[in-house]
Order: sequence, then structure tokens, then C-alpha cells
Amino acid sequence: MNTPALSRRRLLTATGALGIGALLTACGNDEKKSASEGGSWTFTDDRGKTARASTRPKNIVAFVSTAAALHDYGVTCTGVFGPTDPVNGKPNPQAGDLDISKLTSLGKAWGEFSVEKYAALDPDLLISNMFPPPALWYVPEESVKKIEKLAPTVGIDGAHKSLLEPLKRYTELAESLGADLKAAKVTEAKARFDRAEAALREAAERNGGLKVLAMAGDPENMYVAVPDSNCDLNYFKDLGIEFVEGKKSDDWGFWEFLSWENADKYHADLIMIDNRSNALSAKGLAKKPTWNRLPAVKAGQTVPWSVEERYSYAGFAPVLEQLAAAVARSKKLKP
Repeated sequence: MNTPALSRRRLLTATGALGIGALLTACGNDEKKSASEGGSWTFTDDRGKTARASTRPKNIVAFVSTAAALHDYGVTCTGVFGPTDPVNGKPNPQAGDLDISKLTSLGKAWGEFSVEKYAALDPDLLISNMFPPPALWYVPEESVKKIEKLAPTVGIDGAHKSLLEPLKRYTELAESLGADLKAAKVTEAKARFDRAEAALREAAERNGGLKVLAMAGDPENMYVAVPDSNCDLNYFKDLGIEFVEGKKSDDWGFWEFLSWENADKYHADLIMIDNRSNALSAKGLAKKPTWNRLPAVKAGQTVPWSVEERYSYAGFAPVLEQLAAAVARSKKLKP
């Protein structure tokens, strides 16, 4: 937290489909077989590390959106870490359908991960995202060795690739942990996702030329997203969305940092606004004069952006639907 680049990353960094049936075939390896038979369990994560356990892990601790994704597949976690407090009086968007009151929190903010609480849970497995590998999101680097001695860890990469990749990986991980991919809840979520994908692709085609800007804000700066670095925006580009291309301002490559005086550097017809608790809300943004002068803001053409949405088809189907509706109703604006 000692340098501006690290502070900004910790505050704001996020940020053809493979069907369920195909995944069932793709996952038919020795790892799946041993787990399904109640024997030893292994899973190779996106660091290339293989987590191992004598039996399928039951006592799982995960980053909040990771736990929410697993919950969509029927896999239950015991503890979570990361933001869980309500946002604007509503459940934290990163928590999905989790009942937070039934889970032990190891810490809600960056740097608050309690190794003592983690040890007390007697964990079998820890899971988090990576933006990018090899660091596990919200897991303190100074405590990694202690944490890894307590239980195996798994990291799923959510950076510099299409959203379809972490969606696929979480499906595989959930199955290895006992999820039934043929359950109605799972197959219905995938079907809804496929319909939403088609709707967004159609909206993008019908409203071709619409310029979309994804952003986040804090009191000092406006952050313009670099689409190819954020897996959801990367995927939306594949569906035809035309993004304002922010330029990388640091080695992490997720954002271009703009002072609020330069908030009008890019023209956009539709603005996606970071919905996380550590970014300025619409109310906070409204206090910035340059923000209020942006054509898209004046026209009311904004939409929430789920920067750290859970990597499940159930989580992203509503995201696609919301963006498709916003693209469909937006008009091209004069700079």
C-alpha cells in the first residue's frame, strides 16, 4: 500500500462457449474419477499447481465471489474473505446468492485476512481468483507460506483472456468438488446464459458503432478500463461491443488513470460504472463536475458494471441481460 500504483490496483483492479455436456466429457479424467469414487482428490489450477487431498475437500474457504460461484453449483463453503457488506442498502453484488450470515468472514478489506481465523476453521482447501497469476486475490503475500501449510490452495485466472475461460474452469472445479452438472439449477442457468449471450450479440449488431466505456472512480481519479485485460470486457468485445480502449497506466494493465479534470478525454455513448463497494457510487460520481458534463451521463446512458461478478453462468446471465438492454436502448451521442 506504499505506492500509488499498488494502492490503485488493490482498490480497483478486477477487473465459442463450451456447453455443460461438453464439459462433462472434457472433465472425464482421472481427477474426476477419483473424486467421484470417494478416493483421493486432485485439481490442477491456473498456476499449473496441483492441489491434492486424501479425500474430496469439504471444509472450503474462498474469496467471496468464488464462494458465490461454487454455491451456484451446489458446493458449500465454510468461510469467506473479501467484501461482503451491503452496497447502497442492497446485498453486496460480489456475494451472489450466498447467505453471508452463515459463513465465517476472515476479513472484508484488503490486508484484513486473518490467518488465525483461517486456521481455526480447520480448512481442507482455499480457493481464490488471480488478477493475474500467481498471486491469490485478497490473500496476503506476507502470510502465503503459513496459509499454504494449513491446506492446499487453488487459483483461477481472471485476467487477459475471455470470460469463457474462467467460467469453464469454475465448472470443472465445482464438478471435482462434487457438483452435479446435470442438476436442473445448473442446466437452466447455462441455458439462460446462452440466451443472454445471443441477446447481447444481437443488440451489439443492431446498434453498431455505439461506443461503450467501462470505468471506476475514486476521489482523486477516474479509471478507464483496458478491455483486453478484463475478461468480461474481452468477451463482450467478442460479441460485438465496441469499447473505448483505455491505455495501460501501470504494469498490471487493467486501467488508464485520468485525473477528474481529464475525465472527458474519451467520448462514449454508454458508460459502464464499477458497482463494487470500494468504487465511487453514482451519488459520489455526481459530485464531480466533469462527470456531470459527459454526454452519456447527461443522456442517462449509464449501466452498472459487475467488475468482480462471480464466475458462474448463473452469475453472468443477468449481467449479459442488463448490458444487452442498455446497449439496445442507448443512442449515439454527439461529443
